[in-house]
Amino acid sequence: MDNKGAVHGRGILFILSAPSGAGKSTLAKWASENIPGVRQSVSWTTRPKRPNETDGVHYHLTTPARFREMITEEKFIEWAEVHGKYYGTTWDSVDEAQERMQDLLLVIDVQGAVKLRERKLEGVFIFVMPPSIEELKRRLLERGTETPETVQGRLDAAWEEISVSSHYDYLVINDTLEDAEKELEFIIRAERCRMTRRRLEFDDFTMGQPL
Repeated sequence: MDNKGAVHGRGILFILSAPSGAGKSTLAKWASENIPGVRQSVSWTTRPKRPNETDGVHYHLTTPARFREMITEEKFIEWAEVHGKYYGTTWDSVDEAQERMQDLLLVIDVQGAVKLRERKLEGVFIFVMPPSIEELKRRLLERGTETPETVQGRLDAAWEEISVSSHYDYLVINDTLEDAEKELEFIIRAERCRMTRRRLEFDDFTMGQPL
């Protein structure tokens, strides 16, 4: 099996956050398509579907009323309201991946990541940052889906999100996409090689041998 991320038969949970427009979704998609044993969690959201998205593939789209029901039913491992829309990750999606010994990428905002930290959830926290605020503004405007007002709102939010990035385990600066992809892959592969994650393999190798 190429996936070396299992800890006592469970995969590694990677939490990926970034300001809007910094490229976290692009990086997560690349990792899930190019690094064996990695899959991306499909979050639930109440925001409208974008033209290039498919319900159930990029996000599970639902109504605010149904989302609030799921909160009451404690379906989410984390959830947050961002720019007036709800986003959340279900316990089922995390449990399923870990039981299959797959490493799971959760693409969530800083609010959600903070909640997971507070719960002391075992995971690897990665923050993606643009090379500059000017470049972030350019990328947001290039989308063609944002008004000047929403762009400014996202830039204001970006400063707040970046201010808590020191609480993450790793920082990836997405200047060129190719370099950022390599850094993310290095992080994933390095985490798979931690002694705590390969302890069972180590013990199997040394069983009965004097050290």
